[in-house]
Amino acid sequence: GWAILVVLVAIGALAYFGVLSPDRFLPAKCQLPAGIACTDFKLTSGTGAANVVSIVLRNGLGFDTTGVTIGVSGCTAPVATTLSNGEQKTITATSCSLTSGSKFSGDINVSYTNADTSLTHKVQGSITGRAE
Repeated sequence: GWAILVVLVAIGALAYFGVLSPDRFLPAKCQLPAGIACTDFKLTSGTGAANVVSIVLRNGLGFDTTGVTIGVSGCTAPVATTLSNGEQKTITATSCSLTSGSKFSGDINVSYTNADTSLTHKVQGSITGRAE
């Protein structure tokens, strides 16, 4: 009986001090549908507009795109840009709701126009990570 009590106290102490907190093991990931790839990202906390989410997008659609914008939940949208076939570019969303060291999880909405057909497309993905 005493052994079980000691084990329960030890587990309680570990949980109290955050050692067993699942938030500490949060995987960093950025996922988008096939064609537009999220190759890297960074969550930077600061003050006001300095809270930014930078996402590196790669165009694997097989055609050039124009008017590429990203929308990240909790951020303002960046200026539209072009992304040639196979090109990789960093796009930044500013004025995000980030706190240094805290976890962030949100949706990414990417909008682009096919340069050949002038048709606009929208895709949705997710981003999860810890703000630096």
